[in-house]
Amino acid sequence: MLFIIHFFDVMMFFVYVISLKNARIMPEKNTYTAAVIIIGNEILSGRTQDTNSAFIAERLTSHGINLREVRVIPDIEDTIVNTVNELRAAHDYVFTTGGIGPTHDDITAESIAKAFDVKIDVNDQAFKILEEYYGIENLTKPRAKMAQIPEGATLVPNPVSAAPGFNVENVYVFAGVPRIMQAMMEHVLSDLKGGDPVLSCSISCSLPESEMAEAVGALQSKYQNIEIGSYPHF
Repeated sequence: MLFIIHFFDVMMFFVYVISLKNARIMPEKNTYTAAVIIIGNEILSGRTQDTNSAFIAERLTSHGINLREVRVIPDIEDTIVNTVNELRAAHDYVFTTGGIGPTHDDITAESIAKAFDVKIDVNDQAFKILEEYYGIENLTKPRAKMAQIPEGATLVPNPVSAAPGFNVENVYVFAGVPRIMQAMMEHVLSDLKGGDPVLSCSISCSLPESEMAEAVGALQSKYQNIEIGSYPHF
């Protein structure tokens, strides 16, 4: 079991750590890792604030999956392809958010298809979902674009605005709108294989970091099966 301590108080922490001194390090075979790719020029420009990575991290942690990386990248095909291929080889799961809408700069689906070297075309099931949601008379070309899914992908339902996400192997592709992304994440979470949940404990106090730095460092060295972090607050 891996314990994470958000450390603020030397004395209280020492008492807590003693009670965990026999905690074992989670075996590697029970450790599952993930990466998140936030796709969108609007994030990089500062126009839109990313909240998706925090939501995904919390859900993964409770499910026993360790989020190891979060990358924010632009709407550039080669960057998306290279990042997806690098991270899907390094982690058990990769989650992307953004770029699957109806506009010209929504290129995530095409990029994922290229990353897996598969064709992309109109998915009959996805098209039917959009047709039922909009009505055939209102299913414009931009809206129909959201039915283009990489070959062999499994659809991820979108109960908010119909247009589905999808997953290919260990890569899950979600919308960027937080409410939609959250619904997609909740849908797939039960299908993900995870290890032991990560347990954490936060202890707060009014001591400056400089007064506890040496003691915290010594405790981290002594209890290496526990991650210790000090986070100042004002």
